[in-house]
Amino acid sequence: MDRLRFRQIHLDFHTSEAIAGIGKDWDKRHFQEMLKLGRVNSINIFAKCHHGWAYYPTKTPLAAVHPGLDFNLLGEMIEACHEIDVKCPVYLSAGLDQQMAVRHPEWLRRTKEGSTNWVTWMQAGYQEFCMRSPYLDYLTEQTVEVARDYNTDGIWLDIVGVRDCACQTCINEMRKRGLDPRDDASRRLLGRETFLNYAHRINDAIHAVDPKLPVVHNSGHITRGDRELMAIQTHFELESLPTGGWGYDHFPLSARYVHGVDNREFLGMSGKFHTTWGEFGGYKHPNALRYEASLCLANGGKFCVGDQMHPYGRLDRATYQLVGQAYEEVETKEPWCWGVRSIADAGVLSVQAIQGQSLNAKDQDGDEGAVRVLRQIGVTYDVIDAEFDFNKYKVIILPDAIPVTGALQGKLTAYLKAGGKILATGSSALDSETGEFALPLGVRGKGVTAFSPEYLVPRFELNNWAEAAFVIYSPMQDIDALPGAEVLAVRQDPFFNRDYLHFCSHQHAPSTQIDAGPAIVATSNTAYIAFPAFALYREKGQNVLREIIEHALRLLLPEPSLRTSLPGQGVATAMRQASENRTVVHVLYGSPVRRAANIEVIEDLIPILDTAIALRTPKRPSRVYLAPQGTDLPFTYESGTASTTVPKFECHQMVVFED
Repeated sequence: MDRLRFRQIHLDFHTSEAIAGIGKDWDKRHFQEMLKLGRVNSINIFAKCHHGWAYYPTKTPLAAVHPGLDFNLLGEMIEACHEIDVKCPVYLSAGLDQQMAVRHPEWLRRTKEGSTNWVTWMQAGYQEFCMRSPYLDYLTEQTVEVARDYNTDGIWLDIVGVRDCACQTCINEMRKRGLDPRDDASRRLLGRETFLNYAHRINDAIHAVDPKLPVVHNSGHITRGDRELMAIQTHFELESLPTGGWGYDHFPLSARYVHGVDNREFLGMSGKFHTTWGEFGGYKHPNALRYEASLCLANGGKFCVGDQMHPYGRLDRATYQLVGQAYEEVETKEPWCWGVRSIADAGVLSVQAIQGQSLNAKDQDGDEGAVRVLRQIGVTYDVIDAEFDFNKYKVIILPDAIPVTGALQGKLTAYLKAGGKILATGSSALDSETGEFALPLGVRGKGVTAFSPEYLVPRFELNNWAEAAFVIYSPMQDIDALPGAEVLAVRQDPFFNRDYLHFCSHQHAPSTQIDAGPAIVATSNTAYIAFPAFALYREKGQNVLREIIEHALRLLLPEPSLRTSLPGQGVATAMRQASENRTVVHVLYGSPVRRAANIEVIEDLIPILDTAIALRTPKRPSRVYLAPQGTDLPFTYESGTASTTVPKFECHQMVVFED
């Protein structure tokens, strides 16, 4: 597959039949002018929308052209793109097709209560289809028609994934197999088979036309650890609109995982919208788009901006002026961003990857909390599953809820014996069957404490706080330290749990001030924190908790690959561009602000002064410079570390260490 391009647009066009004059203002030159204004070199254009209408003269039985369209809009867009060397994968709404929903309601996906999914009949919106129904025949034929008859650069299929379905087709299939359709697990098992059948059938049909054609099946999220589902994608596109409900921590979590899975490329997809998809007249602040594009580059990916074209067929100048401000910067940075692999000290073993997609969402907070902590304390990391090479990492982190048994126990034990180090928190490292610790963490378990919250008293000096009993908003694992292990912090219980019969003050009872057992224990190659520290940090944002986690981690990682003096909201990554014999350090700073109830925005990008960078390298670099500016930086090299200082940057700066 050709290398993915860095500057992409995803162009929505979900257009009601109640609107006439579709494409009446289409002008190829204007379309090209807007793409040039935005410095776009790839755009996902549309063949079929959520309303079910085609935007080309389809010959697929049952398919229909939008009643307000009287020319081949898809063909015109492809011609316009290729004339100016812009790639144009073609989008088809796969899971949604409103005009077909009206004609064939028996093909729709049903909840276990029997209702349609997304919306019910009397609500404005779309219904989702079951891919076990004859709808899949229709979808496959139309997809092949587009791949065969148009010079497209890829196929992009939307609103698909593993679905729990209770339509009559699925119910009958489950009963035929002896499965109980009332059972959630049985429906999900069949739903997975249904999705994989859909994906392989579509892929096979497309690749029978062109074996090299890229294919994307968009589920809105890449399920960490599910290699079977990941195998259906030719590359990864990470839909992650910070203002659309994802937030600014979602993309790094996904990117740091897919970047290490294999050699498939990936891109991050945000949007130009103030909120999320489907918005007309909403615009993100230009600085937010600059930051999001830079964040994608810093994590080894390409970038895509979501847009929506007006029904009359003209791209919006304000949008492409906005996009162009970000993409002008991206264009200058591309030479240092392709073909890179991460330099990561820590491997965060994903809770989702180990416990599965069906795990309660809150139980996966450890993943996001770990990523947040590591970013803020400046430790380079990848998010990993059990198939990764653990020996690549100096420290493996087991965040909060990683059961250890079987093959995983063997792999982690071998990693420790080979000199690796492990930081575990909460119920991680417990054997899910016996409840005993399955790794040599220097502790013996005695169950879970009866109190919540608990209190933690560090036995080490904190940077910002005096000695105190710090509240921990959860129970702890009740543990003893084994001989030879070091107790870094102890637990103190409250007088009692809050109850009708006994309560104190507005929230919880104070500490008894009596040590009740260890809370953090370390050995020469492990550290164990006896509560779900990462999930608690994600939920509460307790500053002292971050410092406590950092202390335990720094004991295991005394010589990190990268150190910077960035403030806590900064981002630092290191990418190795082996083909060019150089390492590229990215530093970013942008501060999301909650300006509305559920929307974080980035507006002000303040200059960051005198950022110190220290990179461990096997030999003295021949040159250190700023990219893309080309400005040489003075540096020192001592004890395997190259050190320099960036005098000033705004938003994003690359620092290149040439071999």
